[in-house]
Amino acid sequence: MKEESIIKSNVSIVLIGIGGYGDLYVSHLLDSSEASIVGVVDINPQKSKNYQTIIERQIPVFSSIETFYENWSADLAIISTPIHLHADQTCYALTHGSHVLCEKPMCTTVEDAERMIATRNASNKFLAIGFNWSFQPSIQALKHDIQNGLYGKPKRLKTIALWPRTGSYFERAPWAGRKYGNNGELIIDSVASNACAHYLHHMFYLLGATTEESAHLQQVTAELYRANPIENFDTCAVKTIIDEGVEVLYYATHAVPETFGPHFTFEFEHATISYTQEEGSNGVVAHFHDGNKKTYKDPRTEDPLHKLSICIEAAKSGKQVIYCGPEAAYAHTLCINSMHHSMPEIIHFPDTLIQHDQQKDLTWVEGLSETLMKCFEESRMPSEYQLDWAKEGKVITLSN
Repeated sequence: MKEESIIKSNVSIVLIGIGGYGDLYVSHLLDSSEASIVGVVDINPQKSKNYQTIIERQIPVFSSIETFYENWSADLAIISTPIHLHADQTCYALTHGSHVLCEKPMCTTVEDAERMIATRNASNKFLAIGFNWSFQPSIQALKHDIQNGLYGKPKRLKTIALWPRTGSYFERAPWAGRKYGNNGELIIDSVASNACAHYLHHMFYLLGATTEESAHLQQVTAELYRANPIENFDTCAVKTIIDEGVEVLYYATHAVPETFGPHFTFEFEHATISYTQEEGSNGVVAHFHDGNKKTYKDPRTEDPLHKLSICIEAAKSGKQVIYCGPEAAYAHTLCINSMHHSMPEIIHFPDTLIQHDQQKDLTWVEGLSETLMKCFEESRMPSEYQLDWAKEGKVITLSN
């Protein structure tokens, strides 16, 4: 991206999608002195908690991205729409003169990821992908120390997230928990691509060779399961091999009765770096083998919209580093695609193990929490134990 010759005093922003997560952007920007909302795009804008304020302030509302760009322009487009719309809307905004902050995940396929990169390159605009942690100062400090060899070579990284989700969670939108849309479009919304996507991407990002890169995947093996009446999986165990044979393990589920995590353990040559979201957490702590330790601030206590501040500054001056662009987010998209190739058919948990709590509107699997915790602690996959429901996925070998 070329540096701007003139520093803008106020950045114009179009918000594409203002329901759900997009509402956070609306709330923040309504009172911003650094940026102004010049338009919102949403097919159901009245569902936004801020809709009345938008109308009162006479902010133009559009039903499509095309109608906005017919007569309007914006320095920055923020895209907070369903996954399968990200690629087309990002490319459209880039080609119509806007920088883009696209919410995670980047898109559904690696082909779309490559199209987004090519469009970004041709547009001379920046493209940021909203994986919160990658923008946080604490994570940038940790990545800097890893890159500079403070902890030595990585040996194994692993993360677990047990996040219960109710039936209403899967009913909140027509794309939730879906593999395909009604018109056959690929959606692949899941615990790994959406709700807990940050923590899978995070491991790849930390081991990237540069500030704006993630590690390169060599192999992916996945086990995909579901308990809820959805099309895609609500539970997964994933083993990936990245550069220099480093193993990266990821365990996540919505089909449990109680929350745990995210919790991670990163093993390096000279230290073990750990984090837990549980009570009494001291943030991210590196325990050196010689007894010393180094602590980083808990990234979940930092401003979740720090990514927006970075993008506004970049749109103003052209000098800000975009920590998480498409090159950084690519590994996550590639991993999700490979997971579905590893296990094309989702395994349904045995009915005898599935529990329903009607009062809490929650479906969960008996013993699943304990099984995934054991997998995490022993760095193994469910299929490595004597479990009737577990099935080994195919090893997907990647190249180029």
